[in-house]
Amino acid sequence: MAKTTTYDASSISVLEGLEAVRKRPGMYIGSVSTKGLNHLIYEIVDNAVDEHLAGYCDRIEVTLEADGSATVNDNGRGIPVGMHEKGMSAARLVFTTLHAGGKFDNAAYKTSGGLHGVGSSVVNALSTYLEIKVSRDGQVSYDKYERGIPVVELENGLLPVIGKTRKTGTWVHFLPDPEIFEKTRFSATEVKSRLHETAYLNPNLTIVFTDKRDGKNEIEEFHEPDGLSGFIRDMNKNKETVTEIIYFKGEADGITVECALQYVNEFHETVLGFCNNIYNAEGGTHLTGFKTTFTTLMNTYARELGVLKEKDDNFTGTDIRNGMTAVVSIKHPDPRFEGQTKTKLDNQDAAKATGKVANEELVLYFDRNLETLKNVLACAEKAAKIRKTEEKAKTNMLTRQKYSFDSNGKLANCESRDPSICEIFIVEGDSAGGSAKTARNRNFQAILPIRGKILNVEKASIDKVLANAEIKTMINAFGCGFSEGYGNDFDITKLRYDKIIIMADADVDGAHISTLLLTLFYRFMPDLIYEGHVYIAMPPLYKAIPSKGAEEYLYDDKALERYRKTHKGSFILQRYKGLGEMDPDQLWETTLDPATRILKRVEIEDGRMASDVTEMLMGTEVPPRKAFIYEHAQDAELDV
Repeated sequence: MAKTTTYDASSISVLEGLEAVRKRPGMYIGSVSTKGLNHLIYEIVDNAVDEHLAGYCDRIEVTLEADGSATVNDNGRGIPVGMHEKGMSAARLVFTTLHAGGKFDNAAYKTSGGLHGVGSSVVNALSTYLEIKVSRDGQVSYDKYERGIPVVELENGLLPVIGKTRKTGTWVHFLPDPEIFEKTRFSATEVKSRLHETAYLNPNLTIVFTDKRDGKNEIEEFHEPDGLSGFIRDMNKNKETVTEIIYFKGEADGITVECALQYVNEFHETVLGFCNNIYNAEGGTHLTGFKTTFTTLMNTYARELGVLKEKDDNFTGTDIRNGMTAVVSIKHPDPRFEGQTKTKLDNQDAAKATGKVANEELVLYFDRNLETLKNVLACAEKAAKIRKTEEKAKTNMLTRQKYSFDSNGKLANCESRDPSICEIFIVEGDSAGGSAKTARNRNFQAILPIRGKILNVEKASIDKVLANAEIKTMINAFGCGFSEGYGNDFDITKLRYDKIIIMADADVDGAHISTLLLTLFYRFMPDLIYEGHVYIAMPPLYKAIPSKGAEEYLYDDKALERYRKTHKGSFILQRYKGLGEMDPDQLWETTLDPATRILKRVEIEDGRMASDVTEMLMGTEVPPRKAFIYEHAQDAELDV
């Protein structure tokens, strides 16, 4: 790997001072939930990966420590510790100043994932404490901060030296601040998935993950010399493949484009986009360029081979990608993302470069591999036939029996028409629905009762999904349509409620109903989840009525345990078997009142993992489901 030029104190550029990150953490890390918490690790790891991309780092170690802190250690060049023109060590500048980093010109880094230069300083600001050790120029320099404020005295403006070394690299150790985060326990499953992804994207990099929590010492090493091809092989390991893995790499306009794809015998697509090693959950211009080019190319081949006749319409992009699993990874010298968490790439030149490389490389490949080409076109042909059949079903199910917004007898709508303040509760059963209708605030709270368990959409065809009365009721109530494998009628701007709240009983049946609803939303209205509109209500399991003192609602068995330990004196314990057992006043106080209720927002951190788990838990294959449940039984208390 070619190495870039010098990386020292003069490489660090400063755009502006550190501002109130602690007041608005969501602006920088997306949220203060587990997803945002894990993001702290990713910010530091991304900086180490940038060193790898520059040609200086081939090993990164990530450790979840027993006390809840995290350590990230790399063998790169080490953050510059020399004197910066601002009058202090460059390393301290990086950790205490927003938009200070070596990535604002192309001298030290040609491409970078941590481009905004906020990563290190934001992690610092949101940690109870953070310490660094920099091994560079034969010595180890040390610094420490508490909630972003330095607690180590500089020596003539430089960090104190605590030892000598022949190694180089940066060691960062931090403890997330419980004042900022809802929970401070990192999700090992999600962190490992992200690290494994990073290893696939960087075939020459080794990442070692260690979890020392709960008295264990779990160690897992990620090294994927097959790169994106290995990534695709792993994603499709339990699926029936239709083609071999197609891999290509090229460069256009200074942008490196790399892609691997394969077709499987399934009726949906999985296309993941990465820019400078960052997963772009909402896609962006690089995926647009790839998809547009692939669609045009396949339609051209379909005409040449006679798969499409002169009178036939072209295949749609969705037809052509039916069954496709693909990873598109680009390296861009100046990426622009929508939002600091980099969920969507915005560079127009990325679309052009990706399209150009994809067209050149795929023509070379398919001209030499005619059988693979025919298999891809056969998938498109099959998808087009199904699409046309199901478009008729869609028309029959949704047009002929269209409910108006207010005429649906099941929906008790709210009075306000301002979507930003409105919320809709999906309640199972007439009894709970009746209580909820009485208890709610009619101004902004709508109640939609559903009867029993809805259809498991993971196992059902689209015509059965649309024939289901409960699902049709929800689609019409939300107002934004739905999307599925053969078309997209979903428009988030037409959503009538800011919050869609699943309100189910706190038992096994209630959990199953919630899971079925989440499967529906994830497969047919995923933007509801990605844009933060889906919540789960947390009704209490118990009510403690003491002989002296105030009554208290207890939301789970752990809360009851704590109450038993801390409460002195006798008390009566009332257990709620279902929402229907609560009177309207209790239901309002515990579950509906915005001032006192507890809601959990549903978030997806890793789209690939979410899709795999949904398929495993809700699909038709029983053995993998059993294996997953056995393996993750201890993780059952999930922060959804």
